[in-house]
Amino acid sequence: MYDTVDTHIYTAAFVALITREQDENQVAEYLDELQFLATTAGVTGDKKFTQRLDHPNSHTYIGSGKLEEINAYVRANETDYLIFDDELTPSQMRNIEKEINWNSDHKCSVVDRTGLILDIFADRAQTAYAKTQVELAQYQYLYPRLTGMWTHLERQRGGKGGLNMRGPGESQLETDRRIVLEKISRLKEQLHKIDRQMASQRSNRGQMVRISLVGYTNVGKSTIMNLLAKSDVFAENKLFATLDTTVRKVVIENVPFLLSDTVGFIRKLPTQLVESFKSTLDEVREADILMHVVDISHPNFEDQIKVVNKTLSDIGAKDKPVYVVFNKTDEYRYEPFDEFSMKEKTINNYSLEELKSSWMSKENTPCIFISAKNRTGIDKLRNDLYKMVAEIHAGRYPFNNFLW
Repeated sequence: MYDTVDTHIYTAAFVALITREQDENQVAEYLDELQFLATTAGVTGDKKFTQRLDHPNSHTYIGSGKLEEINAYVRANETDYLIFDDELTPSQMRNIEKEINWNSDHKCSVVDRTGLILDIFADRAQTAYAKTQVELAQYQYLYPRLTGMWTHLERQRGGKGGLNMRGPGESQLETDRRIVLEKISRLKEQLHKIDRQMASQRSNRGQMVRISLVGYTNVGKSTIMNLLAKSDVFAENKLFATLDTTVRKVVIENVPFLLSDTVGFIRKLPTQLVESFKSTLDEVREADILMHVVDISHPNFEDQIKVVNKTLSDIGAKDKPVYVVFNKTDEYRYEPFDEFSMKEKTINNYSLEELKSSWMSKENTPCIFISAKNRTGIDKLRNDLYKMVAEIHAGRYPFNNFLW
């Protein structure tokens, strides 16, 4: 979102709507996540604005009175970014920017949730494949938002193999649209070539049992990967620490299998990213077992489970066998319920033992409670994986007597 050599501290304010679909408590949690996303992108700030509306205003997302209040705050504090928790339409974005930047020396950029996530992905992408996927998603996001923008995309042209120069009488908008469409076409061709190479790599792995780590972002998948595979996959307490799929061979006792770790999911994951990362998620679709990692210490972990399950359904992996791993038990905070209080009982009013018995009794969903950080429960995790992989392996290779 900003140049890392710049010493300026960039600030942001955050905006969300309280609607019939999401109540005040949910919105507070969503705004906390949006703030965490901004921190991951290198932007600071804790000012949050909410408004109750049945549905977003078609012109400015929020009402005129709330927009005036936000405008006054942005100008008084010279806020650099106004970040909205939903994806804004191109016209909403233009109207809001016009309102808050009218007759002001300090320019504030309007960013929606999709744009923020795309920015983080662009910053986190390391390999050529991930960079190409993110760049494609960015251009697909940019294309409908070109109207009214002076993007100067023609600066990317020129030189041998560059785009054709602008024709006589062609408007800037038409030029930019053509450049973006040609960029999208070229990026899709590049991804198609890499997809074929990756499909060939997957087929060369033979019939080894494959387990894929899935889960909400920042739940500890990479840490678990490092523990099981004794590898050094990058793990950090930030959203989307891992973008590229990592595959490692793991051997537990005498049973080998492949373990893969890929990008974490998140609420309202941009459709552009889901589309461009589909081939990366082939590791998930082709896995024999999905190891769904959940942050048990998160107050809304059940909502995160629903987000992951929906994303798995969207990519065609909802019918895979799932092994749920509740991680971060060391960070779980039990709050005894006060029966005389006026508050409703929350998930944190249940002890860890109560949660264990509740989830373990649920229908046909094997699960385990661990702390990857403290290595609590890791031996049982390895033993459970051994049994599941050995069963699949014995069925796949019935005459292989390595188990006897």
